[in-house]
Amino acid sequence: MSKKGFIFDLDGVIVDTAKYHYLAWQKIAEKLGIEFTPHHNEKLKGVSRVRSLEIIMELGKITATEQEKQLWLTQKNDDYLSYLTDIDSSEILPGVMPILSHLETLKQPIALGSASKNARPILEKTGIIDLFDAIVDGNDVSQAKPDPEVFLVAARKLNLAPEDCIVFEDSEAGIQAANIAGMVSVGIGDAKVLHEAAFNFPDFTHMDTAFIDGLLKKVKA
Repeated sequence: MSKKGFIFDLDGVIVDTAKYHYLAWQKIAEKLGIEFTPHHNEKLKGVSRVRSLEIIMELGKITATEQEKQLWLTQKNDDYLSYLTDIDSSEILPGVMPILSHLETLKQPIALGSASKNARPILEKTGIIDLFDAIVDGNDVSQAKPDPEVFLVAARKLNLAPEDCIVFEDSEAGIQAANIAGMVSVGIGDAKVLHEAAFNFPDFTHMDTAFIDGLLKKVKA
């Protein structure tokens, strides 16, 4: 069996930490007098921290100095990290472990491709960091999704061509990034939002190992 690269986003795909990002951003938005709903939060999925703040500021039509922006970014991250203090393997989303275990059994390379700058500590706290052959997060790249940089760097770290990689994403920007990179995109979440994905699943409990085996046959060697 030929090697293919399986690249996973983190928040909302592997672990259920997306809710903590939302709570932290909601706190900042409230401070700025901006209504910030789960619907608005969809626009923040997969994008950088700086761009997320810009989107929230655009919602409220407010401007700020660079100093103020940096203060809010720091406050958001501090709040987010405070939520992560006690996380453990229970944060891993249902259905994820059987897929990761299957890939490990097949000796298929696994990478993380996430905008999060806290990816490594999250993987350590949940006890799955050793399953990843490569980790690329917000500390390793300068361009945010839908720019494909994070996935292209992951493919390079796995020593694989982009067309030999499969990406699992829960954000529209992430799916677009995977497609731009020339990779196979698998949407995890609302198929209406992730309609540009080659494949869609509501979550990993709807995906079985036969789907993975099928991907290995379909993707060109």
